[in-house]
Amino acid sequence: MLGVILGLLASCTSTPDFRTVSLPNPPAKTDQQPAELREHARILASYGGLYENPKVEVLINKTVDRLVAASERPDLKYQVVILNSPAINAFALPNGQLYITRGIIALANDESELASVLSHEMAHVIARHAAIREEQARQSVTIAAVAQDVLGDPELGALALAKSKLTLASFSRAQEFEADGIGVGIAARAGLDPYGAVRFLNDMQRNADIRTAGNNDPDPRSRDFLSTHPATPDRIRNAQANARQYTGPGSGKRERAEYLAALDGLVYGEDPSEGFVRGRHFLHPKLGFTFTGPPAFSLDNTAQAVLGVKDGGGQALRLDVVQVPAEQSLADYLRSGWIENVDPNSVEQFTINGFPAATAAAGGDQWSFRLYAVRFGSDVYRFIFAAKQKSAEADRAFRDSVNTFRRLTLKESQSVHPLRIKVVTVRPSDTIDRLAARMMTDKKKERFLIVNGLAAGDKLKPGDQVKLVTE
Repeated sequence: MLGVILGLLASCTSTPDFRTVSLPNPPAKTDQQPAELREHARILASYGGLYENPKVEVLINKTVDRLVAASERPDLKYQVVILNSPAINAFALPNGQLYITRGIIALANDESELASVLSHEMAHVIARHAAIREEQARQSVTIAAVAQDVLGDPELGALALAKSKLTLASFSRAQEFEADGIGVGIAARAGLDPYGAVRFLNDMQRNADIRTAGNNDPDPRSRDFLSTHPATPDRIRNAQANARQYTGPGSGKRERAEYLAALDGLVYGEDPSEGFVRGRHFLHPKLGFTFTGPPAFSLDNTAQAVLGVKDGGGQALRLDVVQVPAEQSLADYLRSGWIENVDPNSVEQFTINGFPAATAAAGGDQWSFRLYAVRFGSDVYRFIFAAKQKSAEADRAFRDSVNTFRRLTLKESQSVHPLRIKVVTVRPSDTIDRLAARMMTDKKKERFLIVNGLAAGDKLKPGDQVKLVTE
C-alpha cells in the first residue's frame, strides 16, 4: 500500500506526452460502437469532461478541415472533443474521434503548432495503429500461455511475456515516430509551417522540465521505459528531420494572430469546479475550504487529489477526500489498515480550527509518513505527508500546514476566479521581465517564456502579441 501511495504522490511529476487509446480498429463510421462509447465516457471522466469555447471550436474545426483535405485519406471524418483539463495530452480513437486538452491549446502559439498535434492524432487513425497494437497485445498473451503450457515452467512463461512486451513497446514507439512523420507531411501539404511540430514539442519538453525540476528521481529515464511514446528529445529530432524534407524554416504559414485571438479568455490551469492553486495556497470555493502547503512546496491540483512536492525533492504530500462512517472515530480510521505500518502509539486526536482531527505516523522502507484525517462536514479529508529523511523539523512543517486547514469565508469564496489566457500587445516600454511579473503563476518568468515559446535571450518588439496568465 505504501508503494501505491508513493506512486500517487509521484503522479504530479510525470512527463506529459501524447498518447493514443488502443481499441480494435473498425473502418471509420459515423456511429460509435458500444466499446468506443465506453472509452469516450472514460476519457471524459478522466479529463474533466467537455470544455466549451465557441471561438476555439471554430478555429479547431477550420484547422481540421484544412488538414483533412491535405491528408492521405480525405474521405475520413473526424470529430474533435476539447477536454476540460490543463494536462498536455491528446488522444485518437479508431473511428476518428480526436481528443485534445485545453492545456495543449494554451501551450501552442499558432495554428501550425496546433495542427502538429491534430495531424499527429489523425495519423494514428490513417495508419490504423490501434488495430495493429491490439493484435500485438493479443500475441503477447498467446506467447506467454504457450510457453507456460508447453514448457511447464511459469518463470519461462513470464520471461517470454516480458520479451513480447518489450517488442510491443518498441513497435509502439515506432508507431509514434511514424505518426509524427505523417503528421508533419499533412501540415506541410496544408500550407502550414511543418516546423510547428518542432516548436511545440520543444515547448512541451520545457513545460515538463519545469514541472519536474527539483525532484530527485533516481533514474529519470525510467519514466520512458516501456512507454508507448518516444522521449521528447527523440521526437524533436525526428520532427526536425521530417520537416526538412518539405521546406526550410520560415516557409509555411503560422497564422499566429488568428490563433491568439481565439485563445483570449481561455481558462488556464485548474477546472474552477476543482479548486485553485495560488502559490502554496489551495482554495476550493465549491467545497468551502482552504489550506497552505509547507514552505518551499509546489502544489498541483488534479481531479483526484491535491499533490505537492518540495523544491529540491525529498518531501511530498497528497490531500484527498473519503467517506468515513460518522460512528467511526478518526483515530480508529487511521488504525483501520488503509495504509500499512501505522505506529499505534503515535495516534492522537485533536481539533483543527474547530474540526475533529487525528494524526498518526507510518513507516516504509525508504519513506516515513505523517497522516492526518480531518472531518469537515460529511467528509473526511486525508493529508498524507511523506519524507525520505524523518525529522522533527519536517514533522513540525507538516503539522503547521494541516493547521491552516479552515473554512473559506464568503468573501474569499466570491473573490477567487479561474486563471485565463489574456493576449496583450507589447508596448515600447515592455520587457520580458515586466510582462512576466504580471503572470499569476508560480515561476513567473519561466512560465511566461514557455507559454509564449520564447527563449531566455529573446527580445520583444513593440506591436508583438504575447500571452499572459491572469484572473
